[in-house]
Amino acid sequence: MSDRSSDNPTLVEVIRGGAVESTHRGRAVVMRSDGEILWSVGNIDQLTYPRSSLKAFQALPMVASGAVEKYGLDDVDLALACASHNGEGQQVEMVGKFLKKIGAQVADLECGHHWPMGEQATIDLAGQHGSPNACHNNCSGKHAGMLALARQNDWNPKGYVQAGHPVQQAIRECVERCCGVDLSDAPVSPDGCAAPIWAMPLHRLALGFARFADPSQLPAEYRDAARRLYQAAVKEPFYVAGTDRYCTKVMEELKGRAFLKVGAEGVYIASIPEWKLGIALKIDSGSKVAAEVALSEIMVRLGLTVGEEHRRPEIRNRNGTITGETRAAEGPFENIPRLAG
Repeated sequence: MSDRSSDNPTLVEVIRGGAVESTHRGRAVVMRSDGEILWSVGNIDQLTYPRSSLKAFQALPMVASGAVEKYGLDDVDLALACASHNGEGQQVEMVGKFLKKIGAQVADLECGHHWPMGEQATIDLAGQHGSPNACHNNCSGKHAGMLALARQNDWNPKGYVQAGHPVQQAIRECVERCCGVDLSDAPVSPDGCAAPIWAMPLHRLALGFARFADPSQLPAEYRDAARRLYQAAVKEPFYVAGTDRYCTKVMEELKGRAFLKVGAEGVYIASIPEWKLGIALKIDSGSKVAAEVALSEIMVRLGLTVGEEHRRPEIRNRNGTITGETRAAEGPFENIPRLAG
């Protein structure tokens, strides 16, 4: 992957005492489902690992396979299949129920384990003298979905995280067809949860999620599955992320108007059905906060109502005193067309 981050402008600034303390360069693109680029900034051809922002497309083949009907999966299960969850008690419990529905066990998950992503969830688990298992992994719902796909197709689930396994080949084909990208020579690497992730130009990621917002533009076998996944995620946003998480809070605020998903290293996507739009962005520094600020700025300028605390999050010291803020840089976002007022 070539590094051309110097082509990318400063999108986000950290302000302290009225002075710029840090800056975050990046690239971003808003696309229509027909492939028109509505707005972009930076090098949107640069290869980008979508990381966890891609989870809806990793879940799509499972939903399209008929596994939802066979195993009686519900909206919570489907939201978890798209999730990077906090590892909160209720989320972990529901992953366990998901596994039970498909006849799998915690030991079948190949995502590894870590302490919960949510700080309070970690405190709660440690306070109970507990230790984490694979269900606490923020990607455990995605992996339950991968197991469901394997079982639905009578594939041996062992090694389902390997790039050559039928599960991952089905996902790769789905991504290629939905995002309009050839991944045959693309860089590929295991993600944090061990499942493979392929790099693609940022605008292909945006196109895929524009089509996710407008399933009529997807291959026929994925259309109903995309509608089902979208509705599940916006209906149950707590299970996509969790308490005090940006994805959950903004989806709750927007009341079904958009699907949002974070990816590691400063990646974010959004799908907006009413405008048939997909948004994809990458902050070069990998800052999650900067990515959230940039996405908030894009959505507000398009005409969505996103809380000011997401556009300009405060920085506080240990005494709770406000010491600064993170905000969108002046200039890069000015040409975003307003679609609603």
